[in-house]
This record gives sequence, C-alpha cells and structure tokens, in this order.
Amino acid sequence: MTGRGMGNWYLLKSEPDTAARNMALDAALLEAGLELPGPVLRFYSWTEPAASFGYFQKYADVERMTHLRPLVRRPTGGGLVPHDADWTYSLTVPPAHSWYSLSATESYQQMHEWIREAFAKLGVASELAPACRKTGPGECFVGHEKFDLLWEGRKIAGAAQRRTRAGLLIQGSVQPPLIALAREDWERAMGEAAPKILGGRPESFELRAGLSARCDELAAAVYSQIPYNQRR
Repeated sequence: MTGRGMGNWYLLKSEPDTAARNMALDAALLEAGLELPGPVLRFYSWTEPAASFGYFQKYADVERMTHLRPLVRRPTGGGLVPHDADWTYSLTVPPAHSWYSLSATESYQQMHEWIREAFAKLGVASELAPACRKTGPGECFVGHEKFDLLWEGRKIAGAAQRRTRAGLLIQGSVQPPLIALAREDWERAMGEAAPKILGGRPESFELRAGLSARCDELAAAVYSQIPYNQRR
C-alpha cells in the first residue's frame, strides 16, 4: 500500500493552541479538501492539558474517564485521547490523491506504518498490532485495535478518521515511548519517511486568510460551545 502518492505533499507546523482551535483548524482543512494542492501533514500541540473524544461518544461517559479539562469533541470518531504529554498530528487528504481511495482499514494501517518507519529511523523498534486487544471501552489508549502502533507491547499511536466528499481527515496521537526522544526529531523522521508512503516532495503549507478565518469561525461557533461538546 506504500508508494502510491501523487505529486507533492505539504507540511504545516502550527503554534500551540487551544483545544477548540486545534479541532477547528483540522475541520477547516477537511472542508477545504477539494482546494488543497496535495495531502497536508499538520503537527500541533496544546496551550493547556486537555482531552479530545470521538464525535459519536457520549459526553456523560467521557467526563467520568478523565480529570483533564477542557473536553472537546473531535470531528472524527474514535475514543478518548489525553493531550497532556502526547504528540498530535493530522493528515488531510484531497479526493484526487490515491490515499483517499483506500478503505478505512487500509488507511489506518498505512498511517501507522508511516509512524513505525519514522521511529525506525530514530532507532526505535515498534510494530503494528496484529489483532485487537481492548481492556476498556471508550478510551483510545486502553488496550489496542488492530494496526495500532505498539512499543514493547504498549500502544503508542492511535488515530481516528473521517471521510467526506471534500477529503479524508486523519487525527492522530502519539504517546512517546519511555525513552529519551525529542518531538522535533520524530517530526523530522516523519518527513524523511513520507516519500515511501506519500511519494512526492515536501512543501511548506501556507495558511491563507480564508482558511484561517474559517478556523476562527468554527472555534467560536462550534468547538468551544458547550451544546456541541455535550450534544450526546
């Protein structure tokens, strides 16, 4: 499934931001998928400890699972993810790119194969989980799903996806291995491993005014709003 990319891919390194704005920018990128020049890999972090949870999860269940606040509902599915020490990223793929045609399972596997390859470049051995082993419902990093990334048997990377006619959004979290590793080195390794997965060459992504304005709008009207986050 690797090496099927078309054209170049784009890198966006965001400044640390609030939970609402982090979700809003990913959602805005997905909305703009038809206009994107290629896949956009975005690295981002949080201005305060927070937790995100899947679009279909029940808020009452989620708030009992973690002490972290704020809680923000993602535009993608999946389970509860703590954002107090993780490395977060998203990948937005336009419909014209070959990745978009992959099944959800193939896409999930390919994303984590990319991350596995990046860790290998840093001398860290990891593996894709061959089968599901869940020990608790609703929490992303309790147990693991098939094709999650494992290090010494522990899940260190999970993701959630949403596919629309405008594109495919993957939101992922890496809980770094318990060894001395810098996030900057991992991000660099992700870029070095990208051609094997995406093909093409990296270019810097320019966050244009219209996309930035849409992010502001979604953050204010949707992702910071209690009715949205507690809608289920």
